[in-house]
Amino acid sequence: MSNATTAADPGTIMPATARVGVEIVGVGSALPEGVLTNNDLSAYMDTSDEWITQRTGIRQRRYCDPDKGEGVLSLGRTAMRRALEDAGLDPSELDLLILASVTGETRCPSTSCKIAAELGAVNAGAFDLMAACSGFVYSMNIASALIRTGEHRTIGVIGCDVMSNIVDIADRNNVVLFGDAAGAAVFRATDDTSKGIIASQMCADGRGWADLHLPYAERDMPEGADLCDIRYGRLQMRGREVFKFAVSTFPRLIESTCVQAGIGVDDVALFISHQSNLRILDASRERLGIPEEKLYVNIQDYGNSSAGSVPLCLDEARAKGLYHAGDLVMFVAFGGGLTWTSSLWRV
Repeated sequence: MSNATTAADPGTIMPATARVGVEIVGVGSALPEGVLTNNDLSAYMDTSDEWITQRTGIRQRRYCDPDKGEGVLSLGRTAMRRALEDAGLDPSELDLLILASVTGETRCPSTSCKIAAELGAVNAGAFDLMAACSGFVYSMNIASALIRTGEHRTIGVIGCDVMSNIVDIADRNNVVLFGDAAGAAVFRATDDTSKGIIASQMCADGRGWADLHLPYAERDMPEGADLCDIRYGRLQMRGREVFKFAVSTFPRLIESTCVQAGIGVDDVALFISHQSNLRILDASRERLGIPEEKLYVNIQDYGNSSAGSVPLCLDEARAKGLYHAGDLVMFVAFGGGLTWTSSLWRV
């Protein structure tokens, strides 16, 4: 693996300041109809439900059906519409729409522009953001900063990836991991300055890019790579290296964010993490002494949905009443780039 670092030095990070508060006023999610179980996969490749579950914690994942019109556009639009309905807002009240995705349907225009148009968000700017699995949490931090400076008042953020479009269905190591999902949240300015981000980090080390990448031509491959079995347009992952990166990064990221905020890990009511692999989540949780009920997990039902995983967890956790007004909730993610990020909120 590369010499990628694992977390920012908390001593170099300035604490967040607030001119106004930022509130998460609405959340929503969307899933495709299709369910691909471990037994479905075992019908056409050398694998089993036991093998997949032991190594990943995943039992099934959702897959889009293009023939039904399912994709980033439809899932992202539905998730954002539900978030707006939850917030009691009209789409025209959005100032900005951010779509975190590495599977956007077109490079130009951005998929976010299409979603904004179909929602009727006629007053909103729109752009797509690519930070792989870290994309939604990156976007939360950007939305909060724009609101706190007074640039915007109401921002919608979508995390959505249709991983079935970029995973090699014949690659056992990858196909068992990934699924399709979308989640969304609406962020709004509030006079209550206690609400919003109290600490955050956005980090990247491009030296580790080859550990998780999506090549479209030979020039996109790392030097010395074996090109014989490469399918361009399909995700390439060095699973062992990514696992090491995530297991070391996750706990250090949480610890350094807590140091930045001047709190202890025990002060956080709920951790909402990117759903990468259950072994990664469990190893990190145990290292930090986080009780099982404080780390939300749904990977068993949906797999790794990249930028869609954190907002999907947020929507489910809110619906289950797992956090309350005034609680500290920490969002963390890590993925291709290599990227890693945190966002600690007083909700």
